[in-house]
Amino acid sequence: MAAHGSFLEAAARVHVTQSTVSARIQNLEQGLGARLFVRNRSGASLTPAGQRFLRHAKTLLLTFEQACHDVGLPSRFRASLTIGARIALWDAFLPRWAGRMRAAAPDISLNTEIGFEEDLMRRIIAGTMDLALMYSPQQGAGIQVEHLFDETLILVGDAPDRSPPDDGYVYVDWGPTFYAQHRKVYPDMERPAQTANIGWLGLQLILVNGGSCFVPERVAAGYLRGGCLQRIKGAPTLTLPAYVVYPGDSDSSELTTALVTLRALVAEGLATGAGASEDG
Repeated sequence: MAAHGSFLEAAARVHVTQSTVSARIQNLEQGLGARLFVRNRSGASLTPAGQRFLRHAKTLLLTFEQACHDVGLPSRFRASLTIGARIALWDAFLPRWAGRMRAAAPDISLNTEIGFEEDLMRRIIAGTMDLALMYSPQQGAGIQVEHLFDETLILVGDAPDRSPPDDGYVYVDWGPTFYAQHRKVYPDMERPAQTANIGWLGLQLILVNGGSCFVPERVAAGYLRGGCLQRIKGAPTLTLPAYVVYPGDSDSSELTTALVTLRALVAEGLATGAGASEDG
């Protein structure tokens, strides 16, 4: 309904009659004790109460979908795990984790996702995600935040003699920890002409147009080896802590296996790329 603005279109989408949709909405409104939609000749729109409920409705839908997925697992799987992370952490590190998990526990199904901190934290709290990796976690009741490793951020670009704050510099928003270090290193830098909310996007901008940006050394390694980009001479290295977040009260053996595997990769240096040669 919220997406279509029409009871008729919503009914057609879910293959029921308009009266059925109307009755279900009325039952929901009665149960909540609040009016969710304003109905008029042009269709229907959310009330302020409906806007507030929409966020919860999306979470409930995700929970239901997760439940359906878990119940519907093929017999060869005894359980499933859902893991989400910032996109940079899916570059080499978490795919290695997935490979280790498949080898160690082939009877566990893995659901893998990309997300930002706010959404990942919400999913962990709602119980629709088992563990999440991120750079700027929030503390919360019943939530365990564990420091895994520190990313080393390096400045790369299309020419080694580039240096910010030239016009080709792309500021990647790696979160408040990075911002504080960046501000200390470049105290007089004004807002750059270009910003990006993820490292991948910053890399695409400088690969096509030239310029420079900070990215994890692990992520930059392939571009440097291939000669697509070069490390900027004299540029500082910055650090970015990476964390794993999971429910603190979970006694899931699957979650324990996942965490043990993550910690082993970190201990071997495979989180930062230090042990990549040993791992192929």
